[in-house]
Amino acid sequence: MKPHLDEAALMLRLADRDLAAFHVLCRADAIHYSIICFHAQQAIEKCLKAALFCHHIEFRRTHDLEMLSSLLTEHRIALPLSTDQLASLNPCAVMLRYDDVEFEVAAMGLADLRDMVLTTRRWADDVLRDAQRLEM
Repeated sequence: MKPHLDEAALMLRLADRDLAAFHVLCRADAIHYSIICFHAQQAIEKCLKAALFCHHIEFRRTHDLEMLSSLLTEHRIALPLSTDQLASLNPCAVMLRYDDVEFEVAAMGLADLRDMVLTTRRWADDVLRDAQRLEM
């Protein structure tokens, strides 16, 4: 495979780790919602980064989903989630891991959060498959 596609595939493997943790934590009673949201945010972040790699789009090291999605949008790549959905997850990347605060995502609920993560993961698979086809 080409280096940019190797990087994209790596991002998706790493996203799958967060996705696996997300699913386990969703079923655990004693886990704070912020930890579940952290893994959802991380999985989505890695999916967006995989799409950026697929399209040869350079990006700086960041956890900012809005910034990553903006880069994709600038290159006319349709996103699976709205800007508002992505923005609602941004606090989950770092702030919630180190602060004891409540936030808007909690109002979303696990079912909506699960839909966001799974939709983004399927989208990222499609992006990688399309990029691989174009490279043939």
